[in-house]
Amino acid sequence: MAGSAGWTEPATAGHAAAGDARGRGSGQSTAYALAFTRTPGFQTPSEFLENPSQSSRLTAPFRKHVRPKKQHEIRRLGELVKKLSDLTGCTQVVDIGSGQGHLSRFMSLGLGLMVKSIEGDQRLVERAQRLDQELLQALEKEEKRHPQVVHAGPRHSPHHVVRWVEPTALCEELLLPLETLPQSGARLLLTGLHACGDLSVALLRHFSRPEVVALASVGCCYMKLSDPGSYPLSQWVAGLPGCELPYRLREGACHALEEYAERLQKAGPALRTHCYRAALETVIRGARPELRRPGVQGIPRVHELKIEEYVQRGLQRVGLDPQLPLNLAALRAHQAQENRVVAFFSLALLLAPLVETLILLDRLLYLQEQGFHAELLPIFSPELSPRNLVLVATKRPLGEAFSLLETEDN
Repeated sequence: MAGSAGWTEPATAGHAAAGDARGRGSGQSTAYALAFTRTPGFQTPSEFLENPSQSSRLTAPFRKHVRPKKQHEIRRLGELVKKLSDLTGCTQVVDIGSGQGHLSRFMSLGLGLMVKSIEGDQRLVERAQRLDQELLQALEKEEKRHPQVVHAGPRHSPHHVVRWVEPTALCEELLLPLETLPQSGARLLLTGLHACGDLSVALLRHFSRPEVVALASVGCCYMKLSDPGSYPLSQWVAGLPGCELPYRLREGACHALEEYAERLQKAGPALRTHCYRAALETVIRGARPELRRPGVQGIPRVHELKIEEYVQRGLQRVGLDPQLPLNLAALRAHQAQENRVVAFFSLALLLAPLVETLILLDRLLYLQEQGFHAELLPIFSPELSPRNLVLVATKRPLGEAFSLLETEDN
């Protein structure tokens, strides 16, 4: 756990290594020893033992339209936010980058919190509102079937707002209360579940406002961070020699290490993707040298394709002519290097937890340098949700209560 209590030397944070270093090379051992632990304090969740697609800890209405990974995430983060809200006397939760509103719905209709959802995509907001109504109807039917189960108090659907939140500008809408409050005013808790790139940074900057009393943020998509501007944030990390993180390192920090380790153990044909993608990149660079880091949408069943077929489909996905003449001999030479490409990718991936640690440590120190109290807690099972560290911050010390936030509810 990383926090203000006893935090004296960031360079030797004293975190437990994310695994046993014995039997590993020295570079791998060092990477693990320096990274924040990603192992949660609870046991690997048993919520999917009975049915791998349905969490046993969520009722059926809250599982509908929600994938297993997201079921786990909204339950764990929602329960943490509820505890944090109770500890800080929060009057309203603001879910930033709420997407289809799965987290907001669980917090409001499942946990009884007053929630404002902010999302920049109008289509996602409209879908979220439809899902709100569908869930309300399902909950009403359940109450009629089980009248002995009494729901405490009225149900409040999330209040959805279409608004882009800029990383450097103040968003007044974010800070507005949903209802008229007494003179003491609103006490807001900001949260974001895998808020993309700069959006997580925007949460940190809004936390300094007096209306905001708590924060629970899970970041994602580090490669989309504005540079400079969104990293480094803290004076301490900015003062480190060579603290810069190029795009390739930040992108690598978003990969699912546990899932990839399992793929390596199976040594299946799916690993061929790396070699094919490298060959595609070479062809793109030859045809359009100025086209850097093109996003290639997933190509299904790669292991069933010949390398030239994959390249043709990849060219089409980045807007290039799929019928470009290809050097088949060069592509075959690329394919012969498949094992070396996998080895290179695996070595690069060993740095992923360390890069993520530096980014999150920077955010934690940024808050602590302003006198706030902050912790990093692993709340998701990394096998289900690789970006599993939540940055929790408050404006008054919570002491040992911080450790209660990551525990499982009965």
